[in-house]
Amino acid sequence: MVSRVLFWAGFGIATRAWQLGIEMRPLFLRQSLWVYPLFGGVGASFGYWLEGIDQKQTAILEERKKTILEKRARRSEKEVGTATGAIQVQQM
Repeated sequence: MVSRVLFWAGFGIATRAWQLGIEMRPLFLRQSLWVYPLFGGVGASFGYWLEGIDQKQTAILEERKKTILEKRARRSEKEVGTATGAIQVQQM
């Protein structure tokens, strides 16, 4: 989780540097240094939000996977039971 938040914080800071590069302005001016933490904070909050979404989706997918596997196991048991019943009927 921390790595994803740090990545997005770095991405926010890189976005600010890219913005200044496009505008052909100096990267480090005393008047505009406060903006780097702002961009980093916005990027970090986005990364934190994205991590929460990822955890929720992973939990939903794990639950669905568990449900599907249980359903397949029940169907397999049912098919084995009907196949065994059919074999017993044929032997009689």
